[in-house]
This record gives sequence, C-alpha cells and structure tokens, in this order.
Amino acid sequence: MRITRVLSTALLLAGLAATPAAADSSPSASPSDDSSAPTQAGTSFRTATELDQGQQATASGSTGDYLYWSFAADAGQRPTVKATVKLPDTHAGETWQLDVYDGLRRRQACQYGAATRTAAQDATSLDLACTLRTVRAWSETWANDPLPGTYYVRLTVVDLQSSDLGKPVSTEVRVDSKDIGGSAAVDGSLAQPLTPGIAAKSASDEDSSSSTSAALSSIEPDGGWSSGWWSDRWVWTGVGGVLAALAGIGGYALTRGSGRPRRVPPPGM
Repeated sequence: MRITRVLSTALLLAGLAATPAAADSSPSASPSDDSSAPTQAGTSFRTATELDQGQQATASGSTGDYLYWSFAADAGQRPTVKATVKLPDTHAGETWQLDVYDGLRRRQACQYGAATRTAAQDATSLDLACTLRTVRAWSETWANDPLPGTYYVRLTVVDLQSSDLGKPVSTEVRVDSKDIGGSAAVDGSLAQPLTPGIAAKSASDEDSSSSTSAALSSIEPDGGWSSGWWSDRWVWTGVGGVLAALAGIGGYALTRGSGRPRRVPPPGM
C-alpha cells in the first residue's frame, strides 16, 4: 500500500512538470497582420528590409538582383525560411539560391530544405526553403554555431542565360520558428545579441560626449531577448531529483523488513 502511494505521487509530479514543457514545443511566432508586411527588399546587408517572424514579405525585382531581408532569432529557436519566386512567362532554365547569414555575416548551413533549385523552362514559380540549426545562447569563438541576433536572408539567381537577365520577377518570403526548448539549452549566454550597430552603441555609451551614431536595428523577438539561463531543462532536472528521492524511499521501504527476526536472541544473551 505504501509503495502504491509513492508511485502515484511520482506520476502526479511528472505530469505537472510536463505541462510547461509541452507548451514550449509550440511554434514561437504567430501569424502577423499582413497589412504591415514589407513590400520591398533591400539590395545589400546594410539596406536589408526588416521582417518579423510570421509575416509574409513580398518584393518585385529583376533576374540578377540581390534581394535582402533581415529578421531576429532568439536562443532556443529553429528558424525556417521559405521563399517563392514567380518567374516570367517565358524564360530559359535558371537556378535560384536562398542564403541565410547570421549577425556576423557568416553563412549558415541549412539543416534541411532545398535552398538551391533549378526551374524548368515551363515553370511559373519556384519554391525554396532552408531550416537552420537551433540558435544557441552561447558558443565557442571558433565555432560557426547560430547565435541570438539579426539574421539576413539573401535571394538571387545564380545561373541563367544572358537573354533572361533583367526580366521582372516577384518574390514572397516568410520566416517561422519552432521553439526547441531545454533539449537545446547550453550553459552561458552572450553579453549582447548580434545586431547591427551594437559595437558603435557600446562605444557611445562609454563616452557620452561622442557624436558617433549608428543606425541600430529595431527588430527583436516578441517580448524582447531572452536572458539565456532559464529553460525547461531546470524543470526536468527538478523532477529527476524528486523521482530519485522517491525511488530511494521506496527501495528502503521494500528492504527494511518488519523488524528484528523472531529467532534472533536480543543483545547481551
């Protein structure tokens, strides 16, 4: 009877702790009002158009242009960038490529997704996708891990015939993220997210008389940047400690017996 109560208590605690973890697995970005979505793209890293996660940006351009957008990604998120290119009515075979760069302008590898595709001559549109690795709160300086901050999306054609150069195209780009949670948590965090102008801002803060100004990026995740130390890993660590204690109590209850055996003489005999 005592063991049954112990096991029931353990199962109840595990169920209560699993509730916040299940909530963390839901997508972190909800669809935004498309009326505020960008309708143009930048032409370089410095002029990249800011895009919120959950928005669908549109832009018109010409084959051969470099189209740039930027978005914010926080620790624990796994961003997925999707792009659709609507091609001219007549064109030859051409190859388009979707690249994603972090705040240090390091090209990030796609964990999965078709980031480079070739359109056939009769194709009217082309879909590209790139799912990044989970953004880490901290990393070694020599590593190429994705870190919290601004990310850049670049869309361009990499192979086409000269007769198709300059033809009009229209594009659609969308970024969504899945919150991975404590399974991807690491110890440590960055002092500041990797956003444009952060170095110039720090220099200005130290010297109030400095006239240096920077065009800081105003984009950031909903609710601001995370502190980097809390994750549902702490919940599961606590649950593991409680279950270990209950297991020890149950093992003691099973092995201690009912007292001194009947045939053992008392001490001093």
